[in-house]
Amino acid sequence: MTTTVIILVLILIQLLHRPADFGPGSPGPTILFTVENGEAGTSIALNLQKDLVVKSSSSMIAVMNSSKASLGIAPGVHKISTHIPNQEAISQLLDQKRIANVIAVIPGDTSSDVLKKLHQDKSLVQQDLLSDLQPVLKSANNSLEGQLFPSQYSFAPGTTTHTALVTMIKQFQSSIKSTNLLVGYNIFSGYDVLKIASLIQIEADPIDYRKAARVIYNRLKIGMPLQLNSTVQYAAHLRGQISLSRNATKIDSPFNTYLHTGLPPTPISNPGLMAIKGAMNPEPGDWLYFITVRPHDTRFTKSFTEFEVWVELYNNNLANGAFK
Repeated sequence: MTTTVIILVLILIQLLHRPADFGPGSPGPTILFTVENGEAGTSIALNLQKDLVVKSSSSMIAVMNSSKASLGIAPGVHKISTHIPNQEAISQLLDQKRIANVIAVIPGDTSSDVLKKLHQDKSLVQQDLLSDLQPVLKSANNSLEGQLFPSQYSFAPGTTTHTALVTMIKQFQSSIKSTNLLVGYNIFSGYDVLKIASLIQIEADPIDYRKAARVIYNRLKIGMPLQLNSTVQYAAHLRGQISLSRNATKIDSPFNTYLHTGLPPTPISNPGLMAIKGAMNPEPGDWLYFITVRPHDTRFTKSFTEFEVWVELYNNNLANGAFK
């Protein structure tokens, strides 16, 4: 075998045995790496190789397939080092502190809350184009309320606020597939159920969502006003207040469920998945009243007399600082 052939064989052996992973301890510059909503692991791995984060996409795919933790990689813009081992790449993608420009939509946030958060993000292009947005569940006024899904979002610098809102609506559409919300519940349309979910999101603890939903359904069935403070607070921009004055219950608004029977015109918040599921699956019961007498102590009853006793207990607890 000639010297040239030997050299070629050695080079081939080296190529065949070249590590399919960068070594630890010598990362390259940090870059911004975008993971799209719903993006497959294969696509993520290919882009990681293209951006020189990992050495081999096929090797990265193998590591991702063997790691259940990689399923938790969130969409958004991630700050990630280049020239790092596959496992380190996964760790950095899972690190919430490395997600740039995070916008958290919290269950119970209103559309106004969401817009405020978007407008405060200086990396976004302020271009809402609200009239061009199409909610999943249609209504007379085409309201987005209730359909900007609570989640953690991260958008690349230069993204328009319109695109951000579209992403939130798409996340709502994707998230409700497991709930049958589009079908509705009983005689109630999906949009009506979404309204109820938005009410119990504000009015009840998660453990009581199904019971609170049943109270609302029971009242609607007999034509009894809902008389929920949360709807008045929404109309009067008084959210966050524990109590409501008598004058406030007289406010002239279609959202005032003290004056008007039935559901409010739109949802009053963006409910989370648990509230939506609670509204879709109310707990059986004959309750017509519920009240939180102290934090995490919500009581349900059919009796107005018993309810009045609990109202007095609530007032005493409020006066003694139980809700601070």
